[in-house]
Amino acid sequence: MGGMTLVHFLQKGIRMPLDHTLHRQLLETLTTAVLVADDRLCLIYMNPAAEMLMEMSLNRVRGLPICGLFREDETFIASLQQSLHTGHPFTERERLLGLHFGREVTVDLTASPISEPGQTRQLLVELIQVDRQLRITREEQLLNQQSATRALVRGLAHEIKNPLGGLRGAAQLLERELPEPDLREYTRIIIGEADRLQNLVNRMLGPNSLPHCRPLNIHRILEHVRSLVSVEAPEAVRIRTDYDPSIPEVNADQDMLIQSVLNIVRNAVQALGDSGEIRLRTRVRRQYTIGQIRHKLVALIQVIDDGPGIADDIRERIFFPMVSGRAGGTGLGLSIAQSLINQMGGLIECTSRPGQTVFSLLIPVELMDD
Repeated sequence: MGGMTLVHFLQKGIRMPLDHTLHRQLLETLTTAVLVADDRLCLIYMNPAAEMLMEMSLNRVRGLPICGLFREDETFIASLQQSLHTGHPFTERERLLGLHFGREVTVDLTASPISEPGQTRQLLVELIQVDRQLRITREEQLLNQQSATRALVRGLAHEIKNPLGGLRGAAQLLERELPEPDLREYTRIIIGEADRLQNLVNRMLGPNSLPHCRPLNIHRILEHVRSLVSVEAPEAVRIRTDYDPSIPEVNADQDMLIQSVLNIVRNAVQALGDSGEIRLRTRVRRQYTIGQIRHKLVALIQVIDDGPGIADDIRERIFFPMVSGRAGGTGLGLSIAQSLINQMGGLIECTSRPGQTVFSLLIPVELMDD
């Protein structure tokens, strides 16, 4: 039911008792979240879809200011007030709204004033949550970018390896012909630098073998990583855990999973510097889509740090090789981690702002047919 159709319906029916059977059934079967506020922007009604979005019942919030449902969003509330005052509707696409309990949702929203002669104006607000569609689109782009990057790196590696091999071989032959030992120091430098570049190319390519997957307890993996990093990290860097014990075993390659998590946690330690907190968090997601594949169950591993965040200019490219926000960094850790998780059918996502950076590793538990 489109926005104007819904407004027309409510203009005819919202003033009737809300327990009117037809109107109640129509409102309660909508998947669009519907809120109605009075002329003071106090909540009169919200349908079950809105109750699910807000995670609260109408009985609890009826009569309260509608601004109490949203977290310190003065611009949004001002837009609602202006629409109510002027009688002009407004629409916003992909608006990020902070809900009162801390969760953020992305919605397409429409606010439409409802007015009838001789009666006070009311405001109808429709919210259509679009997080899932945006997330799936973003994941598909991320997977496509990763695939294109790997193809590019493999092509470059092939072009680099052949000259490097010839360069190294020529330096070895030259070393045998040099009469003075002092001159051989120069050929050793050539050989050493050729080996260094060869190792760099191999690291960019990642492992050549296919994953050897078997059932794994991800909490044992995380505890192993935590013990490794705790030895390396500064004393003032704390690593805390928040595990969901109900997560079943995940079918994954143990070495690949350890390496992926280790790369991300080490990055977090480097971002914190001398002090800060890292949280290892696990949850389960049901009926979750990664790219174009829907899974019954997906294990979620999150590495959360309270550091300065990732710079805006590299945030969209952090999984590309040679992109690093740290002076002297190779920019390979996250690229390798993403590649390893991709090979196990999973994906790594990242959100970041000052004070909180979250890397989310999504790993399928059980595949479901589309």
